[in-house]
Amino acid sequence: MLSACERYEPVALSSTEELATETAAEAVVESSEAIEESEPVETAPPEPEDTRERTVAKGIYLAYAPVNNESFMDEIISVMDETELNAVVIDVKDDYGRITYDMQGVPLVDEIGASSGAIEDLPGIIAELKAHDIYCIARVVALKDPFIAEAKPEWALYKGDGSIFRDNAGDAWVNPYKTEYWDYLLDVSRAAGEIGFDEIQFDYIRFCTERGVGDVVYDEADTLGRDKISIITELVNYLSENLREEGLFVSADVFGTIIGSSIDANSVGQSYTQMADALDYICPMIYPSHYASGNFGLEHPDLQPYECILGALGLSERELSNSYIEGTAQAIVRPWLQAFTASYLGSGNYMEYGADAIRAQIQAVYDAGYDEWILWDAAVSYDYGALLSEADAEAEAERIAESRAAAEALAAIEAESEAETFPEELQNALNGDELYESDAAVLSQDGPIITYEEEPSQN
Repeated sequence: MLSACERYEPVALSSTEELATETAAEAVVESSEAIEESEPVETAPPEPEDTRERTVAKGIYLAYAPVNNESFMDEIISVMDETELNAVVIDVKDDYGRITYDMQGVPLVDEIGASSGAIEDLPGIIAELKAHDIYCIARVVALKDPFIAEAKPEWALYKGDGSIFRDNAGDAWVNPYKTEYWDYLLDVSRAAGEIGFDEIQFDYIRFCTERGVGDVVYDEADTLGRDKISIITELVNYLSENLREEGLFVSADVFGTIIGSSIDANSVGQSYTQMADALDYICPMIYPSHYASGNFGLEHPDLQPYECILGALGLSERELSNSYIEGTAQAIVRPWLQAFTASYLGSGNYMEYGADAIRAQIQAVYDAGYDEWILWDAAVSYDYGALLSEADAEAEAERIAESRAAAEALAAIEAESEAETFPEELQNALNGDELYESDAAVLSQDGPIITYEEEPSQN
């Protein structure tokens, strides 16, 4: 026997075995040399690591006019230092297609004179906001661009009679199928990123739905058989993929009514789930005033802000959950909330949207399982009484986290309980058809029951 500590020497091989061994060794050497001389096998590079730092944004929209007011911005920064607010959305490319500041590095902006200069020193303002740890989102209006549609009419929407389509306000829109325009959006967005914006948020990234749009015609050479949803999704993917390479987050505003409605989705070209697959953030505009009577079982949605937001986000959660594929990325939902009073709805159909109405919507966001929100008021006249202090917001976040953890644990227990099978003897009885019909019916509805070993007495 061999000792475990002794060096093992193999038994001598026969001449035949030596020849076979030598031949095998030579084959191995030749094979190795052949591998070394062959072309290297190309492998797909690993996915680049996402080093972007996310912010749980709680923000407000700021139109460009007040942004240009120094005292107003001082007040905004002071409010944001003292409350839960930590993000702003600022117009970079407005509803008229104008660039709000003196943008550098985009030749087409200079060529057509797109800069309005409405904000005198936007780079300086962004730097000041960043000094206070405020997350900065650039609002870029996409396909509603009357300025460039007039400057470059080849990109505009046209009717069958050869005239440019105009909406109810007389504004022209850009044809989404004109992919040359996509690069203009990309260049403008990159320039916004260069002055310090953290995120690009595309608004009006959809087809126009106003009266007369049915007269618009599209050239097959442009559409290439693509429908509205296909081209908008392609545009969103194109912008997202390129801007992420710049280290920017990408979001888009969508109609709240496309959630759960294929009719609305096909009309505007926005698929909630497909866009969510392409974006970092998806921002449904779920203002209660924008929902008709009957939505979510509410007679007057504007009068019930909490219930309306909860209903809309409940649809969002179900739709995104049903479409989610394990291992893939899906956009974070960050809804727009109503911070304006919709008096245009008429008496009895609206309410004042002050602190209580705004806070009710925020609470609905949390109760629906989401964490981020942005307030919209075109007049930028916000009721700051709706906001919590930083300390109170942190305490609230802890309570929400604990509540959700407890709910998840309870759901897991309930799921495990529901998965339990009948006791073996009862399951065998069912399989063997040994239960009375009446008992079997009860068992199938309510679960295990007591069975009789002998025929029950008849009273």
